[in-house]
Amino acid sequence: MTRELTPSEIVKELDKYIIGQDKAKKSVAVALRNRYRRRHLPQELQEEIKPKNILMVGPTGVGKTEIARRLAKLVNAPFVKVEATKFTEVGYVGRDVDSMIRDLVETSIRMVRENMIKGVQSKAEAAADERIVELLVPRPSKESSYKNPFEALFGNPAEEDKRDENKEETKTIEEERRIIRSKLKIGELEEETVEVEVEDRGGTAVEFFTGMGTEEMNINFQDILGGMLPGKKKRKRVTVREARKILAQDEANKLVDSEQITSEAIAKAEQTGIIFLDEIDKIASGEYKGGPDVSREGVQRDILPLVEGSTVMTKHGPVRTDHILFISAGAFHIAKPSDLIPELQGRFPIRVGLDSLSKEDFRKILTQPKNALIMQYKALLKTEGININVKEDALERIAEIAYYVNQSEENIGARRLHSIVEKLFEEISYSAPDFDQRSIDIDCNYVTKQLREFIMEKDISRFII
Repeated sequence: MTRELTPSEIVKELDKYIIGQDKAKKSVAVALRNRYRRRHLPQELQEEIKPKNILMVGPTGVGKTEIARRLAKLVNAPFVKVEATKFTEVGYVGRDVDSMIRDLVETSIRMVRENMIKGVQSKAEAAADERIVELLVPRPSKESSYKNPFEALFGNPAEEDKRDENKEETKTIEEERRIIRSKLKIGELEEETVEVEVEDRGGTAVEFFTGMGTEEMNINFQDILGGMLPGKKKRKRVTVREARKILAQDEANKLVDSEQITSEAIAKAEQTGIIFLDEIDKIASGEYKGGPDVSREGVQRDILPLVEGSTVMTKHGPVRTDHILFISAGAFHIAKPSDLIPELQGRFPIRVGLDSLSKEDFRKILTQPKNALIMQYKALLKTEGININVKEDALERIAEIAYYVNQSEENIGARRLHSIVEKLFEEISYSAPDFDQRSIDIDCNYVTKQLREFIMEKDISRFII
């Protein structure tokens, strides 16, 4: 992103993927813009300004997760989605809550590494091509440099002749290499087979006891112990095309500084990281009842220090959580936001309600977003040479069915459209490779026919005119 987006521009970008929910979009846009404003303040004041964490309340499938995910992608910020319930799954405690910070740091490291590798990609590819040339036209192995003392004093005619031969051989090899480089450049050798040797950088999974359960970390002991351990190599026989990718990646890893990556990634996670706490209503409890409620409240109290601001130790070093933005979400069908412990409620000062989807919302979701469902199915069937034309009355009927199924069954929001549209296109997708017809119109009658079984099964026929 070349410049910081204004709140209205952020909302416009979110509108490309999420229908409705203007209040939630406005809240996250303001929270994002405040981060930009904070960076332009004096250092001592920056430390005092904490992010205004957000609590989203609304039924499933209305866009809570999508808003947070698109927001992070929009500003290229490290993003982690965490199900709050997983911290209660094992016994009374579950997984260590600090793991969400460790996951955020790993995400940040991956992002920073990818950006740095892009910066050295051209150098890495040039070095990879040289290694391929070396594999296709190897240099002659050097013979022993030991010389007889008498030869060193008086010379050896045979040795001089050999040196002349080596010069000619070297000249021939360089000429062959020049030809190979030219062929590589124009892509003539892409299907040739070579054997590459690369360093195996895969770490070893090690489980640590954290005091709140076990935490698995993937540790590369080679990196920890530096050069004390010899690098493990592995050989692969691949085409030149594949070899270039493997060797370029290997060369890029050599060109980037691991310490710089870690340092930048931790700073990025601390200053711009976003953690999405989903299903937070599942760890809320009303009056004390004992049993599982002990676990729920315990998880809330474990999460509280992270949201308030603390330091978490990771394998890459300490990470401060003071300026990480926490966005939590829940349906709150049974529990209420007020059932969260007061301290945690206070750390989510911005509370926004998301609306259930209407028939018109379903209609817009089918066609308006950049990743709209109908567009996806059209593109998939286009690969078979089939053009799909979905008429307006068909879109209205699909939206109507989705809305009434949600009313009569479990309300799963926009996710209902996935099962309905999949059923609608099932027959066409199955028969597409054998179709003689290259263009298919889908109208209201076709929708009713294809979804008749679906409608009757859900017992919503009384709603459909």
